[in-house]
Amino acid sequence: MTINPSTKKIAIVALLALGLDQLTKFLVIQWLGDEDKQVVVIPGFFKFVHWSNTGSAFSMFTGKNYLLALVAVVALFVLYRSRHYFEAHTFTGQIALGLIFGGITGNLIDRFFRQHVTDFLRFYLERRGGAEIGFPAFNVADSAICIGVGLIFIASFRQERLAANPSRPPA
Repeated sequence: MTINPSTKKIAIVALLALGLDQLTKFLVIQWLGDEDKQVVVIPGFFKFVHWSNTGSAFSMFTGKNYLLALVAVVALFVLYRSRHYFEAHTFTGQIALGLIFGGITGNLIDRFFRQHVTDFLRFYLERRGGAEIGFPAFNVADSAICIGVGLIFIASFRQERLAANPSRPPA
């Protein structure tokens, strides 16, 4: 059985993203230990936290860990089967799909083995009085998924521009 070169590139990127995600989560658990612990890196802007999330983005569907794990498995399967629709033949598409596969798998491993996703990057602003407003904590897997989706949009946009103007050389 021979593996398609584009599939091989996608797999390499996915494994790198997955490895980095799992390594950083391991280090956070070792370094911060207890859940809900935090270390301020830039006061009023950024800190490392050790938070458990049984939900999805922005803590939606909190407590639905196994349902979200099932959704992730289905998403991996559907994305794998339909990858040719997402510019998998281009370098940008391969990087994008690898990041998405690696990110989904990283959070899926957490859901199965820890019964929650470990989040540890927290950007925030401190209001007068000490209250925080900010972006929900996230991890490397979440970042990989978001960057991958963004790259797919860019690759698709480029492809549409080339299709609309075939005489123009690619940028």
